[in-house]
Amino acid sequence: MKLSQLIAAIKEIAVQIPSIPEIHATGIETNSQKMQEGYIFVAIPGFVHDGHDFIGHAIQRGAAAIVGEKNENLSVPYIRVTDSRAAAAKLAGAFYENPAKKHKLIGITGTNGKTTISYMLRHILAEAGLSCSLLGTVAYIINGENKKSSHTTPDAIQLQKLLAESEDEYIIMEVSSHSLDQSRVEGIEFDLGIFTNLCHDHLDYHHTMENYFQIKASLFLKHLKRDGRAVINQLDEWGVRLTNLLHMEQKKIFTVGKSSHNNMRIGRMNTSEKSIITLNEDGKKHIVHLSFPGLHNGYNAALAFAAAKLIGIPEEKIIRALERFDGVPGRFEMYAHPAGATFVIDYAHTQDAVEYCLNTARHFGAKHISHIYGFRGGRDPSKRKHIVEASAGMSDSFILTFDDLNGVNGDSMATELEQLAIQYGNGKGKVVSDRTVAISEAWENAQAGDWVFITGKGPELYKEMFSFPAHSDREMIETLLQDNIYSLHDAGTELY
Repeated sequence: MKLSQLIAAIKEIAVQIPSIPEIHATGIETNSQKMQEGYIFVAIPGFVHDGHDFIGHAIQRGAAAIVGEKNENLSVPYIRVTDSRAAAAKLAGAFYENPAKKHKLIGITGTNGKTTISYMLRHILAEAGLSCSLLGTVAYIINGENKKSSHTTPDAIQLQKLLAESEDEYIIMEVSSHSLDQSRVEGIEFDLGIFTNLCHDHLDYHHTMENYFQIKASLFLKHLKRDGRAVINQLDEWGVRLTNLLHMEQKKIFTVGKSSHNNMRIGRMNTSEKSIITLNEDGKKHIVHLSFPGLHNGYNAALAFAAAKLIGIPEEKIIRALERFDGVPGRFEMYAHPAGATFVIDYAHTQDAVEYCLNTARHFGAKHISHIYGFRGGRDPSKRKHIVEASAGMSDSFILTFDDLNGVNGDSMATELEQLAIQYGNGKGKVVSDRTVAISEAWENAQAGDWVFITGKGPELYKEMFSFPAHSDREMIETLLQDNIYSLHDAGTELY
C-alpha cells in the first residue's frame, strides 16, 4: 500500500505531516528489532522503554517512515501525532484494509469469567453451524487453528493481522482493560458487548476502581456499533451502574440477573451436583444441566445463553450446546486423587474468583478444603490481604507459594508471604516457596473427601525453576498421578 494512503488514516491525530514520497509501505511495526525494509516504525512511549530511543535503529533497518509523539529531525519522513498507540492501531487497520468490517464481532470484558464465557459462546456457535475465531487469554483460535496467546487482547498490529487472517464469520474477543486503555482496539466496533463483573484487580495500573470501571465502560460507550447490543450482568453492582450509564446513551441493553425487571432472570441454581440452572425469560423457563460445577459457571452460562439468543440461535440449540460443553483449559479443571480427594486447578486470582471456587467445594460437602496459591511480583499488592483473608475464611488450611516473581527478589517475596500468612491467615496458613513442593505436599497428605485448590496460574507455564521437573500446575498433577502407586483405573476413580 502507498505510504501516503496509510498516512491519511492518522490525519486526524497528526500534529505535523511532511511531504510524503510516493513509495510502497510494506508493513508496520513498533519493535525496532522486527523492522524490515519499507516498514513504518511507530515510536511508542512505553512503561519500561521509550520507542523514540530506537528510531535510529529502525531507520538503520530500513524504515520508510517514522511516526511518533516527540519533536524529531530525521532523514526519513516523520509524522508527529498526539497518540502513538492510537496511530499504530489506525495504521494497522488501514494496512490490512479494515478487516474487522468483514466479521461479526463479540467483545467480552470484566474482571472474571471472560475466558469461560468466550469458550462457551464459541462452542454454542460451532454447534449451531457458525464459524468462529476466538482471541483470548488461553489461545488465539483462527480458522480452527490454535495459536499461542501473547496477551489477553493482542497488540493493535497483531490484532488487525489476525482479523485479516480469519475467514470465520464471527470473532469472539476477550477485551482487557489494558487493551482498552492502550488503544489496541482503536477503530474496532463490536456487534455485541458482554460485561461479566468488576472486582479489585489491576489497581497497580488503574489506581482506583473508578478508573478501572470507566475503562471497562469505554468498550460499550466508544466501541459498540450504533445498532450493537450490550449484555450486562446485573448481579454485579458495577453492572447496574453500567446499565444506567448506557441507558443515558440510549444503547440497546439486555440484562441478566435475579430481579423481575431483568430481561433474563436466573432462578434456581443447584451446584451440589455439577450445575443445574433455571433461566426465566418472557414467561419461558429454560433448564440447563452443565457438566461441571460452580456457582460462577452458572452465571457464566447465563450470560453466554443471553448472548447466543441475541445472535439468533434457537434456545433448544443453546441448551443442548451448553450441556455438551466440557470446560476450558485451566478453569476449574478437576483431578481425582486415588485416595478419594479432589484436586482443582483454576486461574482464580481475585478475591471474588477465589471465593467462588472455595464455595463450590462447600456445596459438594468437602471434609477439608486446602488452597495453594501465590502472588506475582510487580503486580497490584493492594489486593493480596483480601485474597488471604478470603482463603483463610473459606478454607481449612492454605499454603502461600511462589507464582511468577517477575524480577522480584525471592527472599523478599517469601518474607512478604510470611507476613501475610501471619497477619491475615487466621493461623491456617504457611509458606512453601517452591510451588511444586507445595503441590506435592498437599498430594501426599490428601484424604478421601478433601478438596485441594491450586489457583492463580491455570494453564500458564511456570517462569520460575522449581524442584520437580514440571512446567505447569497441570503437568505437576499429571506427574503425581503417573508416579502414584495406584492407577486411576485400579483405584476406581475418574479423571475429569
